[in-house]
Amino acid sequence: MEIKQGGVVSQLLAGVPIPRMFRARQIFPQEHIEPADIPAAVTEQLDREPFRSKVQPGMEIAITAGSRGIANVDIITKAVVDFVKSRGATPFIVPAMGSHGGATAQGQLDILAGYGITPETMGCEIRSSMEVVELGVSDTGMPVYMDKNAYNADGIILSCRLKPHNAFRGPYESGPCKMMTVGLGKQKGAERVHAEGMGKIGKNIPSMAKVALEKAPILFAIPCLENAYDQTWKLEAIDKGDILDREPELLKEAFAHMPSLLVGECDVLVVDETGKNYSGTGVDPNITGTFSTEYAHGGVKVQRTCFLDLSEASHGNSLGVGLANVITKRFFDKIDLEMMYPNCITSTVLTSARIPCIVATDKEAIQMCIRTCNGIDQNNPRVIRIPNSLHIGSIMLSEAYYEDVKAGKWSGLEAVSEPEELEFDGQGALLTPIEG
Repeated sequence: MEIKQGGVVSQLLAGVPIPRMFRARQIFPQEHIEPADIPAAVTEQLDREPFRSKVQPGMEIAITAGSRGIANVDIITKAVVDFVKSRGATPFIVPAMGSHGGATAQGQLDILAGYGITPETMGCEIRSSMEVVELGVSDTGMPVYMDKNAYNADGIILSCRLKPHNAFRGPYESGPCKMMTVGLGKQKGAERVHAEGMGKIGKNIPSMAKVALEKAPILFAIPCLENAYDQTWKLEAIDKGDILDREPELLKEAFAHMPSLLVGECDVLVVDETGKNYSGTGVDPNITGTFSTEYAHGGVKVQRTCFLDLSEASHGNSLGVGLANVITKRFFDKIDLEMMYPNCITSTVLTSARIPCIVATDKEAIQMCIRTCNGIDQNNPRVIRIPNSLHIGSIMLSEAYYEDVKAGKWSGLEAVSEPEELEFDGQGALLTPIEG
C-alpha cells in the first residue's frame, strides 16, 4: 500500500489552517516516593508480619512482573527479589502478561528487558514460558489457568500496579486479581477471562481469582499506586486472605489520583506517541476518552484523534491504533501484526486493532482531523496536544483556550507561553517540542 506525500490527499489538506498553540502546565497533587527510597519502602512493607514469616529459608518464590510501563518497575521488582533473598529463599521472576509479547516466551522476556528487568539486573533467574496448568473452574463456569513455573513454586508474590482499567468498570479492574487470572493465566488463561466479553469481565476476574487464591501458592500481593505524574505514590503489601476486600478500596484511591485533561473538551486531540509502555491500548482512554468498548466511560470529550508515532518499547504491538481517527505513515510502518493480533484475539476486542486513516506526515494528520470535524470553528479549532497519555503535566493547547486559561477558568491549569505557530520541517514532521 502506497502512502503518498504530495498526492490528492496532500492537496486536499494543504490549505487547512493549524491553529497557533501555547504551552500549558497541569498541576496535580505531587505526593510520591522518591526512587531512591523505594527499596526501603518495599522492605518496610514486607519485613513485618504476616508477610515476613511467609517467606522461609529454602523456598522457591515466584515474583510477577507485568508488561506495562510501570514507574520504577525495575526498582520495585529488584527490592522484592532482595527481600526474598534476605529471608534465605530463592526468588525467580515470572513474566505475568497474558498474551503480550506476541504470546511467546521470548517476546515476554524482551518486554521485561525493555524495562530493565533481566537476570543480570535483578540478580535472579527469569522463567518465561507460555505453559499453564488448570487450577479448576470458577463459580461463573470459567476454567482457570496459571503459569506452570509459578504454580510449581513454593510461593507466589504478586507484584503489580493497581489502577482503573481502560475497557471495563467494576470493583476489581487492573490489580492483583487481574494479575492472578490474566497475567499469570498467560494466553490461555487471559483468553478465558475475556471469552464472554468486556461486559462480564468485571465479574469473571474476582470469581476466577477466588480459584487462584484457593488452589495456587499465592503468598501475598504488593501493588503500587501512581500519582498523576506517573510517579510511585503508594506501596502496600496485602495478605492473601485480604486481597479480595482490600483491592476495591485501593482502586477508589487510584481513581482519586488519576490525572485528566482539565479543559474537559476539544475538537482534536494530538498524541505524539502511543505504546504498550503507556497503556494496554497504547493510550489510556481514561485520559483520552477513546474507549474501545461501551463498558467504560470518561476522559476528555473529543471529536477527532490522531496518533503520530509508536514507541520502540511496544516492539511493534500497536494495539489501540483503532482508537485513533488518523495515524501517520511513520506509525503505520512500525506496526507488527504478529505482535498485535494475539492481543485482540485473546481479548476478543477487535476495535483496538483496526487500522484508521493513514497520511504521510504529522502535519497532514493534524490537518485531516481538523478538516473532518463537524460543527466547529475551522479557523479557531480547540486542539490539545499531549506527549502520551501517561505524562500530561505539560501539554499544548490551541489559541481558542488561551484567554480562558489566563483568566483561571480551570483550576490547576496555567499557561506557560504565548500562542505561536507550530513548526514543521520540509517533510511535514512536527518539530515544536511540548516542553520549551
